Amino acid sequence: MKKMMSKKIRGMLSAMMLGVSLLLVIPASAATGFTENLNAFDSSKFYRSDWSNGSDFGVRWKPGNIEFNNGIMALRLDNAGCPSTCDGKPFASGEYVAQERYGYGRVEARMKVAKGTGLVTSLFTYYNPSPDPNISLAHEIDIEILGKDTTKLETNYFTDGVGGHSTIIDLGFDASLDFHDYAFEWSPSYIKWYVDGQLVHTENGSRGPLPSLPGRIMVNMWAGANAAEQYWTGKFIYPGSPVRAYYDWIKFTPAS
Repeated sequence: MKKMMSKKIRGMLSAMMLGVSLLLVIPASAATGFTENLNAFDSSKFYRSDWSNGSDFGVRWKPGNIEFNNGIMALRLDNAGCPSTCDGKPFASGEYVAQERYGYGRVEARMKVAKGTGLVTSLFTYYNPSPDPNISLAHEIDIEILGKDTTKLETNYFTDGVGGHSTIIDLGFDASLDFHDYAFEWSPSYIKWYVDGQLVHTENGSRGPLPSLPGRIMVNMWAGANAAEQYWTGKFIYPGSPVRAYYDWIKFTPAS
């Protein structure tokens, strides 16, 4: 994710109504819902990341590591050209990011995750208003599935850079074997997470203020490094051929 992973790791070991002020923050086009069928790269709504994240990420984002085939988008993790073309990272992978920021509503995707210790497959929203990239004031809502146990889903949220709201959900199936629908609904008073249309977790702000700033809808797949590898994801061992996470569609429905 975009946040500094060390904050998430420390987090692991009231919401405010915005009213008219929220409308002033959200770009006008972001108030409209969309369904992205991922038949091809949609440059009108998304961009493909091309940069390196923090030290807890063992990958560099490369546009070429996002593939489209028969209505499915794949994020491919490999070691081609690394570390010399990967800013010193051992691997490359893909990150697909909405150009606009989206506020209250339902974010969802149909995906089949990557299996393997050290890997993370995600769907999340993120916005860091800090002018200093080294300071996180991020507002973020997460769906993450770790490759070391693809029968579990992890929910989390961050407000002003403060997390520590992680919850592990037992899926009752192996998320790497088939496509399933994952979603969260965000409102001023709650965040609700869903799997295949069934409510699996709710946060109401009792564990800390809920996010209140609209964020970009994002998906990525990556391997942990450094502290993330040690305390959260486990160590990724490259199997000798590319690893992929698959997305059938991404959708946003604004709140009424």
